[in-house]
Amino acid sequence: MRITVVTVPDCPNAPVVRERITAALGGRQAQLELIEVHEEAEAARWGMTGSPTVLVDGVDPFAVAGAPASVSCRLYRDEEGRTGGAPSIQALRQALTGTGVSASAPAEECCGDDREVLDPIGRAGRGRRAPDERGLRAVHQAVLRHFAATGRAPEPADLAAAAAEASRTVADVLAELGREDFLTLDADGRIRAAYPFSAVPTPHRLRLASGVEAWAMCAIDALGVAAMLHHDITVASSDPVDGRPIMVTFTGGSARWEPAAVVVFVGQRDQAGPAATVCCDALNFFADSTTAQAWVRQHPEVHGRITSQAEALRIAEQTFGPLLAQD
Repeated sequence: MRITVVTVPDCPNAPVVRERITAALGGRQAQLELIEVHEEAEAARWGMTGSPTVLVDGVDPFAVAGAPASVSCRLYRDEEGRTGGAPSIQALRQALTGTGVSASAPAEECCGDDREVLDPIGRAGRGRRAPDERGLRAVHQAVLRHFAATGRAPEPADLAAAAAEASRTVADVLAELGREDFLTLDADGRIRAAYPFSAVPTPHRLRLASGVEAWAMCAIDALGVAAMLHHDITVASSDPVDGRPIMVTFTGGSARWEPAAVVVFVGQRDQAGPAATVCCDALNFFADSTTAQAWVRQHPEVHGRITSQAEALRIAEQTFGPLLAQD
């Protein structure tokens, strides 16, 4: 369990809420971090609607629908209707229990579950950068560059030179990349997806600085395109629950999220297979944590967690940032 307390500098209620969190945990282990923000743009990235804001695994359990990002003081109501500058111990205890983590669950078990959720994204810790052998990386990078340049999957002729340098056919290299889940192929051996890009429409539309438009496989993949290309891009998606439009605009390495309270769900189904079938449709943007939690309740077959904007960007950067590196 990861608990984040987001505050403005010198917030008088920061030590109060930390003491109450410790009391609410009752000896359970949890990762507790304190984040200080100075302006509303930072508050929006963290989903902070006043100081202090408590996030449990990236989700604000006390969120009020429609509340804007804010660096002002935040008030909470206790069980008797009284207002204060921090949630009560009882409210925090209920929020922490609501995460679904057993009161006796050790910290190592929680971390293990987290790694399991991210396994399909990062190929069980092996990463999504193809090996520099047998033409795999050369062809893989050629595929990604073609998507970035055209918005479409390449034809075999576009990859022939890269495959020939390894004395292999395009079909052989693509088949191996498919087996290792760097991309997916259809029944005819044509590229259907090359994470983070999709050759077929998805809910996540990309517009690159060049004007090229493309599709991303999932929310994390969409965020990863900016990290991979180091370009300004716009991601257009929508909330799967209520259809509200969602936009993430990358300019000069910074991301602007609309609405400001957007969160990302990172999850997977309990089955074997490539990321395209195990988790891609379970990695979504939500306009706020309320609809994300509603979606989780509607899909008990999916296990995972709701992440903050900062955490989603970190996962995307770590996963897709190295893919086109030349070293």
